[in-house]
Amino acid sequence: MEELELAIKELKELLPGLKILENEPMSAHCSFKTGGPARAVAVPSDVFSLTRICSVMKKHKIFPMALGNGTNFLFPDEGLPDMLFISTEKLQKIFLNEDGTIYAESGVSLSRLSGFAQQNGLKGLEFASGIPGTVGGGIWMNAGAYGGEMKDAVQSVVYYFYPDQGLYEQLGKDCQFGYRTSFFQNNPAIILSAVFALDKDEPEAIASRMREINEKRREKQPLDLPSAGSAFKRPEGHYAAALIEECGLKGYRNGNAQVSDKHAGFVVNLGGATSKDVYDLMMHVRNEVYAQKQVELHPEIIILPPDYKLTDTSPAAPKNVAFTNGDYEKTAGGTGTSAAKEENQ
Repeated sequence: MEELELAIKELKELLPGLKILENEPMSAHCSFKTGGPARAVAVPSDVFSLTRICSVMKKHKIFPMALGNGTNFLFPDEGLPDMLFISTEKLQKIFLNEDGTIYAESGVSLSRLSGFAQQNGLKGLEFASGIPGTVGGGIWMNAGAYGGEMKDAVQSVVYYFYPDQGLYEQLGKDCQFGYRTSFFQNNPAIILSAVFALDKDEPEAIASRMREINEKRREKQPLDLPSAGSAFKRPEGHYAAALIEECGLKGYRNGNAQVSDKHAGFVVNLGGATSKDVYDLMMHVRNEVYAQKQVELHPEIIILPPDYKLTDTSPAAPKNVAFTNGDYEKTAGGTGTSAAKEENQ
């Protein structure tokens, strides 16, 4: 705690123009609209400022967690007094390279990226047009939907590697992309930007496919309520939503959190839900599905427990949290910007 206070003081002196939101409610930074205050959220204006923040944090043996749109987080109601987040909201550069590839910084929304590709007659990102996350978060967890995944479009990624404070470029084929996972989940790195290689097509044909996908989303998903998309990963040989519905849990409610009555794979905030409402509901769903189907569900959502903190000696952020006896239990994970994901279940 003392080192974090010293680090924040040093940041204010070193970067006087840096926007630092202190004791910031995390409900304002996640799609669930829940969560208590973090000690600080720093909002760098560019990549250079971000790396300077990381350098100060490294000096004080604190690992900052990067945050995009917060569409894949559940923050504790008690808050995170030992945490400093770095928001990528101002990392918004996007342009077309001479070779026809697209460069985008990590804070660019996936909807903006897919729209930019469509306008330039480049196909392959239609699936991402309705995913409410960012480039960084999408790469971090290999976001996907409707037959497409980020791994299919990423040519390379530039990231900040915390241990040696260096900038590195990694080819997409070396990013260890898998089902909702990547190299960045298991390494202390912060995604800064990426290059996307796509094929040419008629802009109107691309737009037509985007409209079709987004119409499916509107028909099947509870887009009118706060959620974090699919609550659970797809278990091998099954669909999480189908299992939940078969167990009679569609519409199940705990406090103001509910298993969506429109899509059982989503947990929604009906208004005024707490993170504990959401967590306890997910715990109940997981237990019931296992009791009835003998299938274990694992959360896609990154669930940060109340006592969680990042330090230089323990830099890994959990890519999910195991549900054990109703308690928070950290599992092996990684770092990166907030994830956005969605599953065609």
